[in-house]
Amino acid sequence: MKMFSEERRKRILDYLIRHNRATVKELAEILNVSKVTLRADLNSMESEGLLQRTHGGATLIESRPELPPTTSFSVREKTNQAEKRAIGKIAADMVSTGQCIILDASSTCLEMARILVTQQKRLTILTNGIMTALELRENPQFTVILIGGILRLGSAGLEGSLGTHILKEINVDTMYTSANGFVYDDGLTDFNVYEVELKKSMASSAQKIVALLDHTKIGRSSIASFVAPQDIDIIITDSGAAEEDLVKLRQMGLEVVVA
Repeated sequence: MKMFSEERRKRILDYLIRHNRATVKELAEILNVSKVTLRADLNSMESEGLLQRTHGGATLIESRPELPPTTSFSVREKTNQAEKRAIGKIAADMVSTGQCIILDASSTCLEMARILVTQQKRLTILTNGIMTALELRENPQFTVILIGGILRLGSAGLEGSLGTHILKEINVDTMYTSANGFVYDDGLTDFNVYEVELKKSMASSAQKIVALLDHTKIGRSSIASFVAPQDIDIIITDSGAAEEDLVKLRQMGLEVVVA
């Protein structure tokens, strides 16, 4: 059966996460594709900052001492910060006292947390974001639950399925989440396979999903999808979003709020 490029790239990244490095020969055999096709996949993934090409193969990007800007949280936190803050303000104002919510480890949800912590609301908040949890703990009315997992270099979020059992024990009203990108066919996408799997579990436990997307993320695709378009209830974006994108999103039946 033919394997599409997105599926191949998911499996390549998953293999590198488990083994740290791989040769073109072994990946071509595992995926049952030609070496030419495999090299094209690796070159494309390197250009997206997902891996490092080596002679005859590739290594996981985290194995290098430096991280590309697209994966470093400290860099992402400072990117489009004004837009993220505006989006976070609207999202925080949507939260009602007494609710149980999830905030992912994104820089946009961190901005939301910085506003939420100043509000007088009684909340239970689950998050895999270390910075987000530290921010939220300053409000005595909040019960903050940190979802456990693996902490990798350059990240401010815990990943993996180690702590997902807690999601089965708590009734979650709304998940607030961002992404590396949003595309109309696949919905919310991200570049880290382990984080994607955790986000899928988080999303499936929530009754409602609110996507926080600054305008640069609409139309941008990444390696794996974690929430399909039809499963998103609200998208909050900023005034930089193209009018044609806003129209298309609303035609899809999505509620769109512009900060």
